[in-house]
Amino acid sequence: MTGPLPAKREPGMTTTSPLSTPSLLAATKVWARIGILSFGGPAAQIALMHREIVEHRNWLSEKQFLNALSFCMLLPGPEAMQLATYAGWRMQGTLGGLIAGLLFVIPGAIVMLALAAVYATFGEVPLVDALFLGVKAAVLIIVIEALLRVARKALIHPMHWAVAIFAFVGLFFFALPYPLIILLAAAWGFFRATTEPDTTQLPSENARSLKSTASVILLWLTVWWGPLLLLRILTPDSQLNAIGLFFSKLAVVTFGGAYAVLAYMGQDVVNNSGWLTAGQMMDGLGLAETTPGPLILVTEFVGFLAAHKQGGFWFGFAAAIVTLWATFTPCFLWIFAGAPYIDWISRRPRLKGALSGITAAVVGVILNLSIWFALHVIFGSVTETTYGVVTTWIPDISSINWRVVVLTAAAAYLMLLRHWGMLPTLLIASAAGAILTLV
Repeated sequence: MTGPLPAKREPGMTTTSPLSTPSLLAATKVWARIGILSFGGPAAQIALMHREIVEHRNWLSEKQFLNALSFCMLLPGPEAMQLATYAGWRMQGTLGGLIAGLLFVIPGAIVMLALAAVYATFGEVPLVDALFLGVKAAVLIIVIEALLRVARKALIHPMHWAVAIFAFVGLFFFALPYPLIILLAAAWGFFRATTEPDTTQLPSENARSLKSTASVILLWLTVWWGPLLLLRILTPDSQLNAIGLFFSKLAVVTFGGAYAVLAYMGQDVVNNSGWLTAGQMMDGLGLAETTPGPLILVTEFVGFLAAHKQGGFWFGFAAAIVTLWATFTPCFLWIFAGAPYIDWISRRPRLKGALSGITAAVVGVILNLSIWFALHVIFGSVTETTYGVVTTWIPDISSINWRVVVLTAAAAYLMLLRHWGMLPTLLIASAAGAILTLV
């Protein structure tokens, strides 16, 4: 790493500088390293970034890092990728933010495209199905572990438990829209919070002007929607338009990270659009768990498979590009428009209260996801049943898959009791699934 250099500053960037500011080349090398090694989901990715840019290199202070993380958790989309984008912006301006964000996503996106193509080509081979049987079981435990981890941090007050229960009941039994759940939880936290300012935070600097912010928003809205509108004009009847529109909507409501949004995305693409089966959704999440980059890259898998069914590899490839564009371009909009205000927002208790409400609701959302996945993985037949305004899922007990039960119990033992890592558990479960099925 080269010695400290003057950072390129943009309007609205604060004057509180990290102790060391890298050159663009040095920062690019580190972001490439982080992008390649970013396995294990957002918690592991955030820990990796903290170690690389706070502990080892002192590019950001602890307070700057935590304030930025709190802000990113308020946003829709992958918080780890947005945190990387903010860190790059803080040190190198817009170019640094683009480099950091893109390098966090691109390695995993390339791997996911290759895996999706292999899956689409060989997914019906018995050996592949047997391997993915174990992956499904392990992913179920990974989601449950995420649920326990988030619950321990989020449910610190009896009212947080009430919000989490409301979110679960609203989704699982009443099929309330996911964005409505998040909006209500944020409103509850906002109006319940104290109005006393937080004086322990960093001093707030003057943010960029509203006119400048409006210009940034207009620019990135054009970057986001321009290619999608052009695609609609050139190919009005193509499935690519439906894919672009769906994932653009998803990008606006993906609060709570990949696990939270999977309930919304999975049930929509499986039950409403019919693009994938529930088993394929589980396989996609399993692949996303084994690749670097944001777990939300599972959207690329969904987009590729949905189009591959209709037009083969190249149509699937085009859909993967459209999906990535619709999913990740908005992240740059949120960060570049909001980054200058992070210090100011960190001093506003009501906005922190909104975050606590969203975080509590995410516990209920992930619980809904866990039960939905478990039913579709363990049982071969699950029926959606309606009783008046109540809707629920009823499994056919006779369709239970004993192999999945055994594999799930084994994965739970390894991860929850022995505290094995995600990758070795996935490998062991996959091999065990093949053995149980084929032998």
